[in-house]
Amino acid sequence: MSQSGGKWLEMSIFSLHLSRWFIFFKAQMAFFTSEYECKLDTKGRLVLPAKIKTNLPEVSTTELVIRKGFEPNLIVYPMLEYKKIHAKIAALSEFNAEQRKLKRNFFRSIAQVELDSAGRILIPKTMLAHAQIDKEAILIGMGNYVEMWNPGVFAEHQIEDPDEYSELAQKFLDE
Repeated sequence: MSQSGGKWLEMSIFSLHLSRWFIFFKAQMAFFTSEYECKLDTKGRLVLPAKIKTNLPEVSTTELVIRKGFEPNLIVYPMLEYKKIHAKIAALSEFNAEQRKLKRNFFRSIAQVELDSAGRILIPKTMLAHAQIDKEAILIGMGNYVEMWNPGVFAEHQIEDPDEYSELAQKFLDE
């Protein structure tokens, strides 16, 4: 085999491995960023923005889990990301009072939803009440999950001072 033929074969094999890695990575990872303004219909359905839908892992493109946030918001996970958290919570001991309390409160704050054919999710009324969401919502991509907020409430949780933002970045990101 000529030298150029050998290099072509090496590049083809490398390309094949890279393609397989990308497909595996896309199927296994969620990566959400940015801010999106959304409206809910009268039934409490929200159309997921196209950028969020395209970043859903292929293995969980229609199944999502919504959790009541620790703040007055909702957390939306692709099923794959939720299963990672589920495994940790499910492993907690039923014989330890603190762990049982966490487990109980965590699982009662969960709702499984599916994207319908129009790309909408139906958000349970108790979830909407927790987040004080009525007709409008702000979605914030947070890496492997999405936060859903009432726009007015979200404004209260923003950092307005650039110095505070800088200090937090330095505190948690500076090596």
